[in-house]
Amino acid sequence: MHGGLSKFLQDGYLVLDDFLTEREVEELKKAGNDLTQNIPDESHRALFSTTDTYQSKDKYFLDSGDKISYFFEAGALDKDGKLLVEPHIALNKVGHALHWLNPVFKEYTFCEKVKETCFQLGLVDPAVVQSMYIYKNPGVGSEVIPHQDATFLYTEPVKLIGFWIALDDATTENGCLWFAPGSHRSGVHRRFIRNPDKNSEELLIYNAQAPCYPKSNFQPLPVNKGSCVLIHGQVVHRSDTNKSKSSRHAYTFHVVDMNGTTYSPDNWLQPNPEQPFPQLYKN
Repeated sequence: MHGGLSKFLQDGYLVLDDFLTEREVEELKKAGNDLTQNIPDESHRALFSTTDTYQSKDKYFLDSGDKISYFFEAGALDKDGKLLVEPHIALNKVGHALHWLNPVFKEYTFCEKVKETCFQLGLVDPAVVQSMYIYKNPGVGSEVIPHQDATFLYTEPVKLIGFWIALDDATTENGCLWFAPGSHRSGVHRRFIRNPDKNSEELLIYNAQAPCYPKSNFQPLPVNKGSCVLIHGQVVHRSDTNKSKSSRHAYTFHVVDMNGTTYSPDNWLQPNPEQPFPQLYKN
């Protein structure tokens, strides 16, 4: 990482340029496009939005941790679940077990580059807990509000790292990531958890109101395709809507160092008892 560890610890994120070659990027992007050829029918179409509360009542989302599930942009479906745009640009993301159930994504998630990066970060027993292909398509790619990944994948202590791999050039026009440098040192601001009230229709809840993050705290992080952005579990980041005519596809997955760590039983995503989170170094 060429001295990048200190910068990662200082800022809470780090860009690894040229993490993947052009050919590798194209292979992953083809795999992402192939997913759009197998979109579920209307009865299984689920929306995904960070600005609304679809997920709080959605069992499809809750059960997606060990499956390949499809989530649509809010502007891509009508009230009856019929597509308003072409299928290949309707998806927000596909997740959350691509790293285990899709051979292409599995190959890259468990590749030597990823293992070496985790080793350089000092992770002793990293396990992959979730993965997503994010489309951020032209015109419909929606905003992702400021958040910390540890809100959703909480551990004690927090030992969570996101790998965010750009499969297109990510620019300020098509929705690149924005970070609040150093914000990972301020703790976990709120949690997204399974509702302890089993009688409520809300399956998932936040345990606190959304914090207010001044826009001036954030810096854009445009990157070239093939770059990998390492994301500390507590750093606050966001992205804007895609207002351009260019796609901003990305493959992202999250790793937890299980050494001396407790993965919260309240997290929305729980390991399948028959398939624990796969250990990175042993696969």
